[in-house]
Amino acid sequence: MKVVLEHLTKIFPSRDKDQGSEVVAVNDFDLEIPDGKLIGLLGPSGCGKSTTLFMISGLQAPTSGKIYFGEDDVTSLAPENRGIGLVFQNYALYPHMTVQQNILFPLQNLKGEQRLSKEEMLQRANEVAKLVQIDKLMNRKPSELSGGQQQRVAIARALVKMPRVLLLDEPLSNLDARLRLQTREEIRRIQRDTQITTIFVTHDQEEAMSISDFIVVMKLGVIMQTGKPQWVYDDPANLFVAKFLGTPPINVFTGKIENEMLYIGEEAVLEVKGIEDQEVYIGVRPEGFILEAEGKLTCAVTGVDVMGRDVSVVSTNPASLNPVVRSIISSDEMGNIGTEVKFSLKEHKVFIFNKETEERVYFGKQVAAHEEMVERMKAEGHTIREHNGPLPREADDKVQESRPVEEKKGFFAKLKGLFSKGKKKAPAEETPAETAEAPVEETPVEEAQAPAETAEAPKETASTSDAEAPSEQAAEAPGNTESEAKE
Repeated sequence: MKVVLEHLTKIFPSRDKDQGSEVVAVNDFDLEIPDGKLIGLLGPSGCGKSTTLFMISGLQAPTSGKIYFGEDDVTSLAPENRGIGLVFQNYALYPHMTVQQNILFPLQNLKGEQRLSKEEMLQRANEVAKLVQIDKLMNRKPSELSGGQQQRVAIARALVKMPRVLLLDEPLSNLDARLRLQTREEIRRIQRDTQITTIFVTHDQEEAMSISDFIVVMKLGVIMQTGKPQWVYDDPANLFVAKFLGTPPINVFTGKIENEMLYIGEEAVLEVKGIEDQEVYIGVRPEGFILEAEGKLTCAVTGVDVMGRDVSVVSTNPASLNPVVRSIISSDEMGNIGTEVKFSLKEHKVFIFNKETEERVYFGKQVAAHEEMVERMKAEGHTIREHNGPLPREADDKVQESRPVEEKKGFFAKLKGLFSKGKKKAPAEETPAETAEAPVEETPVEEAQAPAETAEAPKETASTSDAEAPSEQAAEAPGNTESEAKE
């Protein structure tokens, strides 16, 4: 079943009465999901991937846009009439029912022409139980199962209805590492056997890349890039995608292009013909470094991680935005590693991004490689997403993170100012003569109370400041506060 999402948008009203701004969870989501494929919606928490899944399922209504299953417009259709199977993150099994009863439950709620006989329901339940390899656990209850077995029961319950579309909302997040690996391989096998169009939501890029036919990378409700996992890894469209995909993560440096040369810090590392002068970010994959004595990029070595066949050189560079630079080289080259290393760079593993827009800047052979990849996507029937307006940038996140801190500072500054006015009034009434002569009173309240600035007062006012100090301490004492209240 082909699934088409046309300009899908979901806006939630704000719960903040002071700001009153709406929250755009999904913004103009436009995508075509081919029939019989497993698609991964990938992105960090809060990017809108689960909201998109719930709109496809019918659990949430879109603010605008359309949802099509094949040629059918299901935008306003109830969830039970869409023909979907949904697996939740927490499995949502009925604890008082056995495995068999949990699997049979969706079939028992079918009505009209879809209603099955008891024999048909049991036969179908046994078939999906064998498919997910839990046919020997049918009489157990969920509390008697492991996490992986419970996950298989949830998948079997979703499959028993023979859905047109299977929806998985982070189904592996509650499993340990080894079990997660086994279960994702099972999900991939089941999807290939059933050929049901499957949409898989995850924040784990390794999961999405290992089992998906096609991934959709999201951020702040916007599609950042779509394509086959390896294509997206090899050809990231912007800085966010480059940083989000890859383990170890990509190394990012600040740099510039000047006279058709790419500079990382003050070192010219690559020739980039035809590219105009500009400030840029440079991303280098860990496998993109070549250890050479004549290398152009200099790094200071802080450690070496031995991984058997390969070695990860941990180093630092003044132009690096990462705390450390990780470079993967062959273990045969360990003898050439000293306190300082020089690297040459593999051109196809170096990505340049405009510093303002964070969009990719293609150079050299990358231009032809990108055009070839786009043509292959079109030939296989994949649509190229056209974005409306600027994409969310990495730099914007830093601004958003700093706002709440600034607001808190402003609140406490105001609160401090209110208490300071009360403290200032008491000495002024008790010692009007001294207060009038003191030059310190002309400064702002916060500055007058700061110990450091009191210490820096001119020598001729030192005696005045000393004279006022006892009166300020007296004003703060609990006993004096009561006497002032009486007055």
